[in-house]
Amino acid sequence: MRHFTLRFLSLLLGIFLYSVGIALAIKASIGYAPWEVFHAGLGITIGLSIGTASIIVGIVVVVMVTVFGEKVGFGTLMSMVLTGVFLDAILRVSIIPQAQNYFTGIIMLIIGLFVIALGSYFYIKSAFGVGPRDNLMIVLTRKTKLPVGVCRSVVELTVVLAGWCLGGMIGYGTVISAVMIGFCIQVVFKLLKFDTTAVEHETIAQTLKSLYQRKG
Repeated sequence: MRHFTLRFLSLLLGIFLYSVGIALAIKASIGYAPWEVFHAGLGITIGLSIGTASIIVGIVVVVMVTVFGEKVGFGTLMSMVLTGVFLDAILRVSIIPQAQNYFTGIIMLIIGLFVIALGSYFYIKSAFGVGPRDNLMIVLTRKTKLPVGVCRSVVELTVVLAGWCLGGMIGYGTVISAVMIGFCIQVVFKLLKFDTTAVEHETIAQTLKSLYQRKG
């Protein structure tokens, strides 16, 4: 049970850090990251907060990937809900200041990307399942047989264009995020000697079965 608790705490910490990283990128005020462009644009269009819009998009994506046969884990659902909840809370309390100039904005954005990478480490390490947006990329890769990098670029370009059409903010930060996020993740994972391919994610059924056996 102790092992499960540590994994659960790792999941929560990862999702929280991921949300902090997104908030830093938003407060940098030089353009949202690709998915946040879409969340912000959708929020503006239907009159919701960016966090609530993120939750709605997560639900839709989970339904889509489930239809295509992808596994949905406990962490998938937690990420779908808590990322938006944490993000709204962080933005509401205003603990992260707004960048006052372009240089400060770049620094905040880069720090945010590294925080997102660190959050991804804890979140993936917990092995409770892949996040909704990562699952979407996996579905596209399997269906088209294209390289995963190409599929990720297609997904992010699509959500950026859709978000921009809905009123989301695109700027230099959007480009920096798209280019730098892979590098930041690679650096953090290498420093922590973390191999994502060694992680075997659980489905919801497997997690519940494991808990039941522990109680038994």
